[in-house]
Amino acid sequence: MFKTLKDITVRIVAGANVALAVLMVLSGHADLLHPTSHPILSCAGLAFPILLLINLGFVFFWTVFRFRYLLIPVAGFAASFGALRVYLPLSPQQDLPQGCIKVLSYNVQAFNGTDHTEEARKEIIDYIRECGADIVCLQEDSYPKQDGQALMDGLYDYSDTLRMYSETLSNSIGIYSRYPILKRERIVYPSRANGSMAYYLQIDGDTIIVINNHFESNHLTLTDRENYHEIIKGDVDKDTAKRQSRLLLDKISSASAIRAPQADSVARFINHHRHYPIIVCGDFNDNPISYTRRTVSCDLTDCYAATGRGPGFSFNQQAFYVRIDNILCSNHFTPYNCKVDNKIKASDHYPIFCWLKKR
Repeated sequence: MFKTLKDITVRIVAGANVALAVLMVLSGHADLLHPTSHPILSCAGLAFPILLLINLGFVFFWTVFRFRYLLIPVAGFAASFGALRVYLPLSPQQDLPQGCIKVLSYNVQAFNGTDHTEEARKEIIDYIRECGADIVCLQEDSYPKQDGQALMDGLYDYSDTLRMYSETLSNSIGIYSRYPILKRERIVYPSRANGSMAYYLQIDGDTIIVINNHFESNHLTLTDRENYHEIIKGDVDKDTAKRQSRLLLDKISSASAIRAPQADSVARFINHHRHYPIIVCGDFNDNPISYTRRTVSCDLTDCYAATGRGPGFSFNQQAFYVRIDNILCSNHFTPYNCKVDNKIKASDHYPIFCWLKKR
């Protein structure tokens, strides 16, 4: 009797593991869905790390109780290898060759920081100065009544800031470079106050395009983020958690549908200029397994996925721990040691940097 009950329990657990592995695989391929057609399902990549951790728990469970069933979670990992490599790369540290250029991308939260203090502004500027990057792409590159260029004066020989407006919002993106900026070209797409700009830089006699992006935000209010934090902590009842989760998902999926044509526009620009060496930076406001990241990186190398280590969370507020900042490059470059630097917390984003060597 006990043996029969044990066998039934094992089969139920095995069935649950199979179902979870299938969900993990589907979640890992959610970036194939266009958000305008499948707004909710296209956000399933957000669930990938949770499913990943549960599947890892099954690995330990089967190792202890029924080793032959270990094949189920292992098969799930194998079928999700592509998504796993993007979300959780485990690249070793590399030796840098001579002639690398260092690229930094950083959403500086209007140089105000989370607490809107003068100390945060100074910390951000000191970090950029000490980082020693050759090319710096900033998002939210402004503070009230001034562009970031006024704050960054003297740090770089060449700079440019694009300020974007709507009736209720203003935003800006900027570039700071040790190399001459030959020209700039706006990549046009619908947005309330976000944008992308392509800069043509002259580096060692070559023309290289650097595209700085700040795609549409999820427009989550402070209350939305606090509610999400309470849900994660389990501080709300079931009905409230369900209602608040639905509201959050509606906002995120709606923003994802807005970002999709923005990503399409940038991808078209990249395709039309693929004969140029291209570097793409920016705040994508979307997770690693998203239509936005996959579309923009389609013909490029995701520097973090290729050379980073760990999940590389770049947004750091109210338990929204996810990598939404990226550096990508064309096959004209070899990337090295891409890193999200979580040592500076003056903004709601951590900076991401990488070294690139021209082939």
